[in-house]
This record gives sequence, structure tokens and C-alpha cells, in this order.
Amino acid sequence: MRVCVTGSDGYLGSLLAPELLKRGHEVIGLDTGFYKERMLYRPGSNVPMTIVKDLRQIEPGDLNGVDAIVHMAELSNDPAGQLAPHITYEINHKGSIRLAECARKAGVQRFVYMSSCSVYGVTEQEFVDENSPVNPQTAYAVCKTLVERDLKPMAADGFSPTFMRNATAYGASPRIRFDIVLNNLAGLAWTTKEIRMTSDGTPWRPLVHGLDIARAIIAVLDGPREAIHNQVFNVGDTSHNYRVKEIAEIVAETFAGCKLSFGAPSADNRSYRVLFNKIRKHLPDFKCMWDARRGAQQLYELFKKIDMTAEVFQYRTFTRLKQLEYLIRTQQIDEQFFWKE
Repeated sequence: MRVCVTGSDGYLGSLLAPELLKRGHEVIGLDTGFYKERMLYRPGSNVPMTIVKDLRQIEPGDLNGVDAIVHMAELSNDPAGQLAPHITYEINHKGSIRLAECARKAGVQRFVYMSSCSVYGVTEQEFVDENSPVNPQTAYAVCKTLVERDLKPMAADGFSPTFMRNATAYGASPRIRFDIVLNNLAGLAWTTKEIRMTSDGTPWRPLVHGLDIARAIIAVLDGPREAIHNQVFNVGDTSHNYRVKEIAEIVAETFAGCKLSFGAPSADNRSYRVLFNKIRKHLPDFKCMWDARRGAQQLYELFKKIDMTAEVFQYRTFTRLKQLEYLIRTQQIDEQFFWKE
């Protein structure tokens, strides 16, 4: 299968593309290069040929011969989305729908969209599933719901969209992100020997390792059309719903000598526990191989191996908001987030 991975130089894309290549797929990357400046470590796997192009400038001709698209290339995470909400809508909502329209015109059969469990936002339900009401709290999460809404009616005999509502990602990657909860706490534990929580850590978050997200995507690409056509899947494991304080405790225990303290209840009221039964029903071969404790151990061993410093941990490339602010401040991208000549 010839697969186009958008966001191939990102946190998850740099994990997915090598896994697809290992399985014999032909992979084409697409990435504008916002976060390409620095890697945490050199990947040991092959990397795909990459089209360096803004998502909003893709044409059907760029996708000729492509069988499937895995679409990850959006402005990712809530703080980055709030930096310029109008641009977030232009890229994450309108850009994603335009990409899907180009894909249909080019004859692409499958379109795997990276949505997020953040669409559930705040809920009174003990657990939410794919049929629960969405309640997005940020521009990033709102755009996910808008793409799902507008992409579903585009499904046809020759075009099968699938929506992957990923739990909060974690784990090692050459293009690591330190602005997601477990990775951030691990970086603090390694560089400062202290995790000082600014909240009481009571909200719930589902977690999923980046390699398990890759495994779920591969299951969708390999799965029968009737199992994945126009379906929404929560991606994770029901046993991997954690209170934020539990995540902090796991990291502090893994990084010996790390002090842990908690603060007052946070104004951020996002809290949700998610059921992941549907993906196992439709794609029975999929199973998460990682949990938070194993992921924390992976990061501890990686930081030790590369002798990670505080400078590396704090470097802007590894935090989405810092890097976007840098590109704006240095006028490398314009007010629409296009690269300047």
C-alpha cells in the first residue's frame, strides 16, 4: 500500500512512518517543517521521502497513486491552538477538509484522521465512549469535532474515512514533545529531581503510547473496509485511565530521588475517563503494549543513555507553543503561519 503520512516529521509521524516501512508499505511524508530543527536522538530506522509543503497548499496531483492518507499535520495541542485560534481553524479545520477533498479527487481509498479524546472535554459521565456527547473546551478540540462532522458526509464507496480519537500520547520519539503530561513530568524528574504540581492532580486523563497509536493506525490500514468505513474509534486501553496525580506518582517512583508535591485544585476542569471497547471489537488484533509505568521507564533509560540536559529538555523545538512563538518573533512565518521567502 502507498501511504501518505502528513506530519511525518512530527512527534507521532516520526514513529509511524518507520513502522509502516518495516511492514513493506511505500510511505510518502508531508510536512511543512515547523519542528524539524532538532531531534532528541537519531532514529535507527529508515525515513520516508517527504514533500515539504504546507497542508493548505496541497493539490490532488500531489496525491496521485496514493492508496491511503494518515492525517496528523495540524497545529497540535491546546496552548498552540489558543495562540492564534483563527489560524488554528484555517489549518486544522478548513485545511483538513480541503486535504480530504483533494484525496477524493485523486482516488485515495482510505483517509485516517487523527482526532483526539480531548473532544470529550468535561463530562458528568463516569466513562465516555464514541457515542457520548462531545464537549470540546479549546480551539484545538473544537476543530477536531468540526473535521469529524464535515468529513463523515464525504464517505463513499471509493473513499473510507476513519476517525481516531487518541488518548493523550506519551513515550520516546526522535521528535519528542515535552508539552504533554507524562513526557513533561519525566523531563522535570530527570533535570530537576522534583515534580512540583501546580494542581491537586485529581482530573482523569486516558494515556496511550505513541507506538500503540502507530499500531492502531496500522490495524485500520490493514483492516477490512467494513470494519473501518466512516467509523470513530477511541484509541487506548480502558485500564489506562489515570488521575494526573497517579501519573506524577508513577514518574516520581521511576526516577529515583525525585521529590513530588501537589498544589490546590486547578481552574482547568477538563476531566474524562474513556472506554476503548469499540476498537478491540472492530479490530481484534489491536492491543496496547505499553502502560504509563513502562513508558516512564523507557524515558528514564533514554535520558540516561543520551545524558539529557536541562537545556535539551527546555529547548523550544520540543514544546509546540515555544517553537511557534519563536518562528513568529523571528518573522520566519507570517501572520497566516506560512513560511516567508
